[in-house]
Amino acid sequence: MRHYEAMYILDPALTEEQVPPIIERYSKVVTDMGGEVSDASLWEGGRRPLAYTIAGRREGIYVLMQFVAGKDVPAELDRLFKISDNVLRHIVVRPDPDEE
Repeated sequence: MRHYEAMYILDPALTEEQVPPIIERYSKVVTDMGGEVSDASLWEGGRRPLAYTIAGRREGIYVLMQFVAGKDVPAELDRLFKISDNVLRHIVVRPDPDEE
């Protein structure tokens, strides 16, 4: 099992009620595949301006998820982020690959 961080930016058109189920959906993907989510929450208040316009949006809702999982989980998350209409950008990284 390896430590990972996933940062994804949600469409700012989403309401405050729509964001928690989306966060829960991606957390559930990790747990269903045998991983463990240590934290999944809005990053620095959530809504922040983007460095550049993405899909006509000037701001986004930032979510940071930290988890421990096998090697196949990041690939599945990447696939799901790519096909989601609510995710503008995403990245999944290993914070310190020298740990193992």
